[in-house]
Order: sequence, then C-alpha cells, then structure tokens
Amino acid sequence: MVDIVQTKAGLRPAITAPAKLKPGDRIRFVSPASTPDRHEIIGRVRFLEELGFQVDFGVHAFDRHGFLAGTDDERIADLNLALRDPDIRAIFATRGGKGAYRIADRLDFDAVRRDPKPLVGFSDITILHLMLLHQCGVAGIHGALFGDGDGGADLENRDALARMLMETGSMTVASRSAEPTAGLTTTGKARGVLVGGNLDLIVTAAGWSLPDMTGSILLLEAIDCYPGRVDRALTMLRKAGHLDGVAGVAVGQFVMAEPSRGQVIIDLVRDYLDALGVPVLGGLPIGHGQRPVSLPIGTMAELDADTGILTADY
Repeated sequence: MVDIVQTKAGLRPAITAPAKLKPGDRIRFVSPASTPDRHEIIGRVRFLEELGFQVDFGVHAFDRHGFLAGTDDERIADLNLALRDPDIRAIFATRGGKGAYRIADRLDFDAVRRDPKPLVGFSDITILHLMLLHQCGVAGIHGALFGDGDGGADLENRDALARMLMETGSMTVASRSAEPTAGLTTTGKARGVLVGGNLDLIVTAAGWSLPDMTGSILLLEAIDCYPGRVDRALTMLRKAGHLDGVAGVAVGQFVMAEPSRGQVIIDLVRDYLDALGVPVLGGLPIGHGQRPVSLPIGTMAELDADTGILTADY
C-alpha cells in the first residue's frame, strides 16, 4: 500500500524515496524514447562500473523504429521488466528525445509500489518522473551521465549522481549569472516538493499524468524555445489552474532557438511568474544548456532566491 496525503486539490500519494544502492548492485539502461548513440552510452557505462556497479541494457535499448527506440510495446516491455526485476536497483534512461509520453500510462505501477527504484533521466523522461509521482509518489533523479564536452563524462556530475544513488543528504545547485534565466530571480524563500522538468513535457502531462503541484516548487527548463511556443505552454498551465498554489519556481536553462529573441522569451516568462506572487530563482544550470547538473526530483527542496541557491534532499 502507498500512503495517501490530502492536498488542497484532493488526494495524492505520499512521497517515497527508493532504497539506496551499494557497490555491486545492478543498473539497467533502457530507452523509453528515442534511440541513443551506442558508442556514447557504452563509453559512459565505464564510469558507473568504476563506481562498483554492474551495468546491463534492455533488449531494445538500441533499436530503431522511426524516431523511436523500438515500438511502444518493445520500449514499455524493457522498462517494465527493469521495474519488476528485483536484481535491478536503478534504471537509467539512455536519452530523452521523443516518445516516452506514448507509454507513460503503461508503467507497471504495482511493481513500482512493491519495489520503488530510482529512475535517472531528463528531457522527454520528465513525463515518466511526473507519472511516477502522480501514481506512486516515487522520487527520482532529473539528469544523466552528462558529457564533459570532450567525449567523456562530467566527473563532478557523475560523483554527484553516485551520492544521490548511494547516500542520504542534500544536493545544492547555485544560480549562474550567465544563464539567460538568471534575470528572472526575485527575492524570498520557499520550501516544498520539487516537481517538474521540461516545460513541453509538463504541458503534455496536464490532465492525465501531472501530479498536484499545490505547495510544490515547480522546476522549469526548456529547449528549442520560440516566443510563441513558450507562451502557449505557460498559457495552458495558467488557464488550466496547474500553477495555482505553487510555493516557488526554480527556473533552469532555456535554450533559445533564436538567441536574438531570447530577451523576448525571458520577458514573457517573467510576466507569467510574477503573477504567481511566489519566490522565483532563475539561472539554475539544469536542463539542456552548458554543463548542466543532475538533481533529485520529487523530494523536499528549499529555494532561496536571496542567496541564489536551490537545495534538494536525496
């Protein structure tokens, strides 16, 4: 049984933190969305093995079916097999891309409730994090084994991932003034469960897999940003009431499709967030930009706009 808690919007599962990993545990890579670059993924597996983990792959991890890593049935079969297998202690998405939203409602939620394990991924994988929170209250990790720009893995991020998987503590992310969203920062502090991720997938989740965000800290990041695209997404969330009751907003990287129009996008995002009347912390290196970081998602977090720090428990 999953504990249920009351919110202003109704009932939702209480947050569950998956068990911590130990050296020797097995991690599985699966591809719920698009096909990854095999060479890149195989190369990064070495860094997990150096931490003492065993690593394997879903049967269809490198399949190709149009823009997808296999058919919907194949991709969900790999993911559910990993969720059901007691020997698999964490699941890494090979990449995002497109397609996880097609199978998010077919996750084996009973297996998740029996044996919650961390899912590591971002971008299109946002929809899976949201669904796991919505249905089971299970926290995960928004991120990946990010590259270092020279073909290797970012060792600082890798070590942070290891701590999140193996230890209990908190992850601190500082705002970067060079990020375009840094100008969105206001003042004040907020505390709540960190919910969100990629803006497009948050909108895609609305109405069927978006958890109640009352009292939460909303995490937003976006890629391929055009003014109209961002405006439509935020309009939908506002008019549908999904932004009502959030305690604060953490804004990550907004990667502009046309950098010359970046300020237009920042200004329109500010209009929406100012209307919420809650603390906003921008400039966070989370998302698809330069040297992003991984962090817990679905856990308690504190946003301090005055100091420019977001802290999330793991």
